Amino acid sequence: MKKLIPQSIKNIYHLGQAVLANVIYGFPSKKIKVIGVTGTDGKTTTCQMVAKILEEAGHKVAMASTINFRINGTEQKNLSHFTTLSSFAVQKFTKQAVETGCEYLVLETSSHSLDQHRVWGIGYKTTVITNVTREHLDYHKTMEKYRAAKAKLFRKAQTAIVNLDMENPQEFLQFDNPQKITYSLKDKKADYLAENIESGMRGSEFQIKGTRFNLNIAGEFNVENALAAICVGVSENVSLEKCAGALEKIQGIPGRLENVPNGKGINIIVDFALTPDAMEKLYQFITHTKKTGAKLIAVFGACGERDRGKRPLIGKIASQYADGIIITNDEPYSEDPDQIIQEIVKGVENRKDNESFWIIPDRRQAIKKALELAQSDDVVAVTGMGAEESMVVKGQKIPWNDKRVILEELDRL
Repeated sequence: MKKLIPQSIKNIYHLGQAVLANVIYGFPSKKIKVIGVTGTDGKTTTCQMVAKILEEAGHKVAMASTINFRINGTEQKNLSHFTTLSSFAVQKFTKQAVETGCEYLVLETSSHSLDQHRVWGIGYKTTVITNVTREHLDYHKTMEKYRAAKAKLFRKAQTAIVNLDMENPQEFLQFDNPQKITYSLKDKKADYLAENIESGMRGSEFQIKGTRFNLNIAGEFNVENALAAICVGVSENVSLEKCAGALEKIQGIPGRLENVPNGKGINIIVDFALTPDAMEKLYQFITHTKKTGAKLIAVFGACGERDRGKRPLIGKIASQYADGIIITNDEPYSEDPDQIIQEIVKGVENRKDNESFWIIPDRRQAIKKALELAQSDDVVAVTGMGAEESMVVKGQKIPWNDKRVILEELDRL
């Protein structure tokens, strides 16, 4: 029945809910500085970085992200599988932040929540766009509509922070924001340019306007995320030096290029990458940083009830970079998991079964196989679920965490 109702009609309902939520909770966002972070990839990491910078500058900060909620240092996991919660949950959280004395709320904001008016009534002071690449076309149908949904966040913000390296950044710089700040890894016209970048398997170093930054999080894409967070910091009068000190204290983000320590000498990475762009950037990073002769073994699937068109694309991308491919179950939701896997397989090229290519629907068995195949210095990349604590199968949440399962299987080897 739900699928028969046009989304535009559903959105009227969502708008009514948002208006009611604001009235009930007293429009709490008017009493706090809200920083909204949107984008296809990098939102969660950027939110963690923004919060850390503001906290280290002495501010009381609340944060709501895909993986966690934090109010003035008190943290709990986000177990909902949603980036941005319902309008009632968002307004309640905002009110709690205000009542706790928080000066800032860092809010990870999805395109769905913008399209559905779930964040109606929130006066964003600062908005950040990390990038826009193929995702959620099951919902938005076209990239144009997807980008337009994200652009809504920028219409009334006081400060707009935009990545010049993304496709058509001007779409997010077209509004009459009093302050606009741009960042880049390569465009010298950017207000904040990362230079002299050195990125390895354990972290990155770079410079901005002569200030040296050391990240304990690897990957140039995380340098991009750090740049976004730094721009938020400087827009709130936090010095580059203070930003550098704050970012260096972050030892890692759960499920985001997370290294799993082990005694076999394998580089085991858990990452949330589930879009073609994110997976390609991850595999490129691994290819450029792993030791000569070391293999990349990729374990992945695709989430159900999401953009089906990307499934063969991620299969093809894995073919281009991985020495061993193991396609497994992700979160099928109500879809047939075997059909999802077969749609990924259509993109896989030049692979020989049981030599460089395996289909193992049971995700635990797929991880076990990867660990058995891997030798010292090899890289095992388990992607798609990140720090999730459950897997949704036919409407049921089954307890699951990639890192925990990896550690259990390592103990059994």
